[in-house]
Formats: sequence, structure tokens, C-alpha cells
Amino acid sequence: MFRYFENLVDPFVAYTESDKPPTRLWPFMLDYSRPFFRVFVWTALISIIVAGVEVGLIYYMGRVVDLLGGTPAEVWQNHGTELLLVAAFVLLLRPLLHLIDVLLLNNTILPSFGTLIRWRAHKHVLRQSVGWFENDFAGRIANRIMQTPPAAGEVVFQVFDAISFSLAYLIGAAILLYVADARLLIPLLIWFAFYAMLVRWTVQRVGPASKAASDARSTVTGRVVDSYTNIHSVKMFAHGPQELDYAREAIQETRRTFQIEMRIFTIMDAVLVTLNGMLIVGVVGWAIGLWMQGTASVGVVAAATALTLRLNAMTGWIMWALTSFFRQLGIVAEGMETIAQPINLLDAPTAKPLHLSKGEIQIRDLSHHYGRETGGLDHVNLTIQPGEKIGLIGRSGAGKSTLVKLLLRFYDVERGAILIDDQNIAQVTQDSLRSHIGMVQQDSALLHRSVRDNILYGRPDASEAQMIAAAKQAEAHEFILDLQDPQGRTGYDAHVGERGVKLSGGQRQRVTLARVVLKDAPILLLDEATSALDSEVEASIQETLYGMMQGKTVIAIAHRLSTIAQMDRILVMDAGRIVEEGSHSDLLAQGGLYAQFWARQSGGFMNPEAAE
Repeated sequence: MFRYFENLVDPFVAYTESDKPPTRLWPFMLDYSRPFFRVFVWTALISIIVAGVEVGLIYYMGRVVDLLGGTPAEVWQNHGTELLLVAAFVLLLRPLLHLIDVLLLNNTILPSFGTLIRWRAHKHVLRQSVGWFENDFAGRIANRIMQTPPAAGEVVFQVFDAISFSLAYLIGAAILLYVADARLLIPLLIWFAFYAMLVRWTVQRVGPASKAASDARSTVTGRVVDSYTNIHSVKMFAHGPQELDYAREAIQETRRTFQIEMRIFTIMDAVLVTLNGMLIVGVVGWAIGLWMQGTASVGVVAAATALTLRLNAMTGWIMWALTSFFRQLGIVAEGMETIAQPINLLDAPTAKPLHLSKGEIQIRDLSHHYGRETGGLDHVNLTIQPGEKIGLIGRSGAGKSTLVKLLLRFYDVERGAILIDDQNIAQVTQDSLRSHIGMVQQDSALLHRSVRDNILYGRPDASEAQMIAAAKQAEAHEFILDLQDPQGRTGYDAHVGERGVKLSGGQRQRVTLARVVLKDAPILLLDEATSALDSEVEASIQETLYGMMQGKTVIAIAHRLSTIAQMDRILVMDAGRIVEEGSHSDLLAQGGLYAQFWARQSGGFMNPEAAE
């Protein structure tokens, strides 16, 4: 039974992805709710039936009071069958209806609806560009991905568990009082008018207050995760107190926004108790007055009293359900600031996979300033022949990393074009482009998974033997065999910690190299690939790198000039332009920037900030 209801909706069902999700709240909720429409209809119907049954029971309790006016024998003789049928209904059919109601809510909607939103939101965010991620806290993005689905699920839950039920119940209560005596509707309608005003006052304030509180919580998460992610810097600079102050500011803001929320609820609660007192005195008092006038039976008084007390108990729940509904909507609205952002870096509508035959790279009049007036690249023209090995040097900010990011299409170029084998990379699919490029970065961060998972990231379908061969080529196999994590996993099964923190810098770099060796892409980008290695290991890794370069088109960024001296051609960049190019000996003979960098080396390492 549970499995049937749990599988009514598949949260991972195929769907048409949108590059521009709805940015307004209700269209956003509607878009995610489409697989649940049929379930929602049935849930609403069952919820209304359950509410009708509850009101009907109160009505029937009043009837029972009137029936008891005769002798027991007369009551049993005239109404025994009726009472038995009602008892059977209460014992059998009523629990069955309630069971179906809670199964649809608790086992179909709540688990699957949140899962669907979290899956699709994560899938959408993963499609965002590198630049998009660089403009926000990873912690805040993750927090919104995690808190939006349960909030959206709570919204749907309240719609069917509270709002539809309570509306059906109020309508049923009005009908019951009207049937008993139409005059009993007067105090109910007066109370409902004031109650509606209180609801309106509350929901107008709780939505914005909840969104502000949710924003504040996301900011706290972002700041705290930022501190934890950079804990080495925090400890190294002894900035624990500064980080505490940085977090305290956000935590205090969270407290302030939460206090505003709670003030709304306190006022609501106090006013609600007063209104409910008016309801009890009004309806029950009026019913007693009608009975005293002989125009209402004891059963009517009993039914009106039971109904009023039930409404008194329900109104607080309804109000909290409504405020929770709008509170969760505020959280969803805050999450939409991340989840509903459009994808700006897209494959062209006619994009095709990159077909790489030679590996020639052409850069034509390339300019990119990240939307600013200065910085980045300025009118760069370059042709890299198939299999050519290019060294790229320059001061920090000269544009080296920008060139590499544009080649990987982490950003769209602002002017000019990049072609690989005469194919504009803006007209090929991003995945196919990057699948043909292997890159080793200076920041050799790893995934918080096993060593095996990290190496196989380069080629998931590789065999165990191929993976180990890549590790050996990267001089990583020996130290990997000696690894053991706190859970007792050893060797290639050992987990490396967040960003590979459990490994030394050199070990991380060698695992990264193994991953790229395994990928065996025809274009190779090296961004300070040996910067984290000691001299002895670097010497052996250099042989690995030279072996990796064979038959590939290579661009290597380096500050340690000795690592690129053997390249076919060396490019010197300055202020976003290529200002010198040639072989190592040619550039030394020119006596320009390269010669100055070489002369200023200490152990073959260039000072990237060196002045001319």
C-alpha cells in the first residue's frame, strides 16, 4: 500500500528543460507542479469529503441528542438500524477516507514534490556558467537549493491539509447552522468578517517578513561556509575573532528579522483568542436564547455548541496554517532568486558536437573585459598549429587565465572569435568542446570522494588497469597505496576530504595529473601544473607532462620559466595583448620583457609583479 502511493508520481520523470524559468511565484509553483496535477485533484476532493464528514458528524450528534428524548426501548426500536449504520460508517468508512487523505499528503505529495524541486533546481543550477558561480557564495546557493523544496512541499501540504479542509468545513458549518436556524448564521458571519480581516492583516505582513528572515538565514549560511571553506587562511592569519564578528553581524540580522516575524504571530494570537471568545458567546448564546424562546431544540443547541467549540479549536490551527503557508511562500520566493535565474551561457540553437581532426586553434581579434572598461584581453590574434606546444607567460592580470577560460567557453567572448579546426566554439556544444580539452590547474581542488572517483572523473568508463596506469604515470600510485581515511578506507578507496584537504598540495596535484592523463584529450591546457610540487617530484612529473604533450596541442601557463623553455613557441602577454613571441633563445636575444623576466628569476621562477 505504501509503495503504491509513494510511486504515484516519479520525481525524476523526463521534462522539457527551460533556460528561462518563470520568475513570478505562482507560475513558478505551477511549472513544478505539473506532474502532480492529477494527484492534487484527488487530494483536494478527498480533503473536502473528509471536512464534510466531520461537519456531518457534528450535525448527527445534535440529532442523537434529540433522539434521546424518548425511552431507550423506543429509541432502539425506531432508530437502532440507523445508529448501527452510522456506527459502521464511523468505524470503517471514515478511517478509510482519512487514511487515503493522509497517504496522498504524506506518502505521495510531500516526499516526491520536494524531491522533484530539489532535483530540477540542482540540475538547473549546474547548467549555470562558471561566472555565475563566481558571483555568489557557494553556501548560499546550496542553502537555497536545500530549503526551497521543503518550503514548497509545505505550501502544497497546507493547501490541501488546512486551506481546502477549513474552507469546506466553514461552508459546511454555515449550512448546518442555516438548516438548524438561519438566525444562527448572523454571529458566525460577523465573526468570519473580523477573522478574514485578521487573516488579511497577518498574511500581508508575514510573507515579506518571512522572505527577509530567509534572506538573512542564507547570508549566515554563506558567511559561515565561506569561513569553513577557507579555514586554513582563517587559522594562518589568526582571524578567528574577525570571522566571528563577520558572522555575528549576519546572525544578529537573522535574529532581528525573526523577531519581526514573531511579533506578527503574537499580535495575531492575541486578537484571535478575543475573536474566538466572541464566536462562542455569540453562536452558543444565541442558540440558548432561541431554545429559551422555544424555537430551537436541545439538539440544535448541542450541535451549535459542538460546532463552535470545534471552530474555536480549528481557527488557531487554520491561522497558523495560513501564516505557515505564506511564510513558506516567502522562503520559496527567496530561493527563486537563485533557482529561477535564467541560463545566460547557452549552446547555440544550431550547435553541433565539436569534431576535432587536427587540433588547430585560431584566435581572431579577441577582446574580453568582463563587462568593464579595462582588464582582460584586448584585440588578441593568434594561431596555434596542430600539435604545437605554446608557453604563455606574463604578469598577474596580463590576461593569461582569461584566454584559457574563453577557450573553455566558461564565458562568451565580448568581441572576436575562437576557432578549433575551423569551428567557432560558440557554435558547438559546450560539453563536446570541453571533452576534447584536458586541463591541469594551479588550484588542484579535488572532489570529496575517493581517490578512484577523482581519477575516473577524467574518463568514467576507464578500466581499473587504465586508472592505475594513469596514476603511475603521474607518480601518484605509491603514495595512494599508503592512504587511509578516518573511516578505515585505504588506497584508491580512501576519501580525500573537501577539495582534497586531506592530501598535501603535491599529492593533490598528482591526482589531478592522473585524471588528465586518463582523459587523454587532444588539447592540453596547463595552468601552473607543477606549482605545488617540490623540485625532485617536479623533475619526474615534467617527464610525465612532456609525455602527455606528445601529439597534442598544448598551451602552458607558467611563472617558472624553466618549465616552458623547451616549448615550440613562447608568448609574452602584457595588458591583455601578446607583446612578444618566439622560442626561448629568440626571446632572450630580443632583450624585451621575456629577457627581463629571465634575468630576474630566482631558481627559474618569475616574479609576476616585476616591473619593466
